[in-house]
Amino acid sequence: MGFPRFPDWLVYGAVVGALVLAALGRREHADAPQAPPPPSSEEGALLAPASGFDPAKVVKAPEASNRPTGGAAFSVGDNGVWLTARHAVAGCGRIALIESPGRAAEARIADNGLPPEEGSPSDIAVLVTKGGAPALPIAAGASLRAGQRGFHPGFPQGRAGELTTRLIGRQTLVMRRTGHPSTNRAEPVLAWAEAGRTDRLGGDLSTLAGAPALNARGEVVGVTLAEAPRRGRLYTTTPEAVREAMARAKVTPAPRAPTDPITVENYGRAADGLRRELRVAQLICL
Repeated sequence: MGFPRFPDWLVYGAVVGALVLAALGRREHADAPQAPPPPSSEEGALLAPASGFDPAKVVKAPEASNRPTGGAAFSVGDNGVWLTARHAVAGCGRIALIESPGRAAEARIADNGLPPEEGSPSDIAVLVTKGGAPALPIAAGASLRAGQRGFHPGFPQGRAGELTTRLIGRQTLVMRRTGHPSTNRAEPVLAWAEAGRTDRLGGDLSTLAGAPALNARGEVVGVTLAEAPRRGRLYTTTPEAVREAMARAKVTPAPRAPTDPITVENYGRAADGLRRELRVAQLICL
């Protein structure tokens, strides 16, 4: 008895099918994983780098004869190196950081801290004192996300106080001095929306200038510069400007020590701790 004879088309079809299956089996599988889910409202989208297309905001810088006589500074070097807002100390004859009631430490602007009129890259001044305080950690290139929380411990209106904010995005801040158009200057900044503040703290926040802007990990992401009270906005330098100021001062950022995260429930206590340790100090212009 012989084997049945299959039609030629069936034989050819089986051979072609086998070849196709063999070819598909040898094909490289380099499929990408599924796209991540869209960011939540709590997290927000990543902020793009600063560019010339960022919206501009103009604020008026106070004149030397009419500017605040105080602000804040924060430690970035245990040996007595501090950062503050440059316009808070511009024109000061003497600068001091208050250590305790009736006692202050004299500070000076570092030699490489050029005034804004001489083309400084940002509105940050580096201060030096003989004694120091534990340094705040600097955010090491961490990504910024729209909607992330910020915390600003300082001395608004000359007394201890703090704000919490939400990051809006990047802007260009134009510091305009009345009657001195030649000293107007523009700088890439971060814009934050106020979300909370110390109970019963109202009115002008100009003396919050120089306070650190902290993320939820307690790391510095900027220096507080100015406010737009009618819009409930706060403006800070960028993390890049902070790292550039540190590099100009030849200061190595302090390592981040394990700490509890800062939240809306504890940011008042966290700010009190930073002021008590003099890591955030009140600045006065004499």
